[in-house]
Amino acid sequence: MKELPIDFPHTPPEGFTYEIKEHKTNIVGIWIRNHARYSYTNEPIVSIWGFYNTKKQCYIYPITHKRPGKPIDVNVTTAYTAMPLLKSYVEQ
Repeated sequence: MKELPIDFPHTPPEGFTYEIKEHKTNIVGIWIRNHARYSYTNEPIVSIWGFYNTKKQCYIYPITHKRPGKPIDVNVTTAYTAMPLLKSYVEQ
């Protein structure tokens, strides 16, 4: 998979783009790249948005950039992250 899933509902915020990188055989990482310039680095600023399971066709929120969490309803995610914003969602 080299492109965002067809059902990915977000458009990148102004100054950002999304990138796909293989994480495991059936899981890809969706990364968000910030194109702003910072004085402390010339390196691109990227953060993990979340993960996508290509076999089960579901989104997964990130625990870290290396560790997927649990599946999440893409409708409760934001353009910046798949991380649950409400603690109660994680406890379900």
